[in-house]
Amino acid sequence: MNEQFVPGLENVPAVKTKVSALDVVKEKIIIRGYDLIELAQAVPYLDVAYLLLYEHLPTASQARDFAALMQQQMHIPDVMYEIFQALPKGMDAMDLLRTGLSILSGYEDHQLLNDNSKTANIQKGIKILAKAPVIMVNAYRANQGLPFVKPDPSLSFSENFLYMIQGAKPDADTTKMFDLILTCYIDHELPNSTFTARVIASTLSDMYGAIVGGVASLKGPLHGGANEACVRMMLEVLENGGSTKAEEIIMAKLARKDKIMGFGHRVYMKKYDPRALLLKDYVPKLIHRHKDGEELYKIFQIIEKVMAREKGIYPNADYPIGLMFYLLGIPIDLYTPIFFCSRIAGLVAHITEQHADNRLIRPRALYEGAMDLHVSAQPS
Repeated sequence: MNEQFVPGLENVPAVKTKVSALDVVKEKIIIRGYDLIELAQAVPYLDVAYLLLYEHLPTASQARDFAALMQQQMHIPDVMYEIFQALPKGMDAMDLLRTGLSILSGYEDHQLLNDNSKTANIQKGIKILAKAPVIMVNAYRANQGLPFVKPDPSLSFSENFLYMIQGAKPDADTTKMFDLILTCYIDHELPNSTFTARVIASTLSDMYGAIVGGVASLKGPLHGGANEACVRMMLEVLENGGSTKAEEIIMAKLARKDKIMGFGHRVYMKKYDPRALLLKDYVPKLIHRHKDGEELYKIFQIIEKVMAREKGIYPNADYPIGLMFYLLGIPIDLYTPIFFCSRIAGLVAHITEQHADNRLIRPRALYEGAMDLHVSAQPS
């Protein structure tokens, strides 16, 4: 047995994939051969989702058909709304999403559920991708005592997502900004949630089970929860002196060795996340939407400068996205669930790839406990 130990499996290749890659040297995120940043600027989220599922960008007619299919698949069984109302109040939004997706699997055709072929997996994946925002938003609304907002068949995927969250149809600029964020979150090689989904898929478990496992993984603050933590940190600074005190507050946090969320990345290390580099320029376009927008943007800039100067690390995607969501008026509790809903397209691609050329993922452990113990005779 090779006893080399790498904590956290850092930089240890675990799978071969044609889905996506992080090119740290060229500072690119590759999705099926395309630069994600170029995709985000050129085509809408659903086109990139199509690319992940079908391995090529859609033609204009394919894009229209795919968008129409997503609209058709958005509706969930009526009984699920009743279940949402019965769930315990105060549940975390990610737990609501996880529970809702588990329930949804029960309404899948049993034969299709256990069919791990590529065709069947894409069919199930499209259903999950379309229905996850409906489940997440309406389970959350029920938990908050708010009325349900069911999807509107006349709206696009991103429009519907925002419509259900905010209860009003979004304007074109808001939709475009939100769609851009979804694209930036769509896939990212092999982070914890994707690896979790592939480990589950490697047992030949079904698409739903693998995706539900991904939800549980993304819930952790060291993975998906950073976007929420970033905004809460900025709001903390705002409430304790604002931009004039921002540097002092962050320096104190660093002195206490507090973790400053939204900076650094296991793969990028001390380089700039390409998604953050793209999105940071969109933040100023949103500051007029909130009474504290200008002050929060100043805080945003000061924290970035302090972290670069003191630690030599730069924002990852969660840093600008957290503030963008806040300025768009999206409840903080929904940031990570939105992240997951956008990532489903990538997860479906990875799970499908895992099933197509599967080998059970089963690593070993280095044992450090006691040895050669024996059971002694017990006193009568």
